[in-house]
Amino acid sequence: MSFYETARHFADSYGLIFLAGVFVLLCAWVFRPGSRRHYDDAAMLPFEDDKDGE
Repeated sequence: MSFYETARHFADSYGLIFLAGVFVLLCAWVFRPGSRRHYDDAAMLPFEDDKDGE
C-alpha cells in the first residue's frame, strides 16, 4: 500500500472524525458561558482611538 493510499484512507475515515470534533470544540469554546464580555471588548478595539471626541 502506497503512502497516498494510506493517507487517503486516514483522511476518509479518522481525519473526518477528527476535524468534526475540532469544529464542535471550537464552536463550544466560542459560545461558552461568560465569553460575551470578552468578544464585546474585542469588537470595540478598532474604536478605542475615537474616544477623544474627534
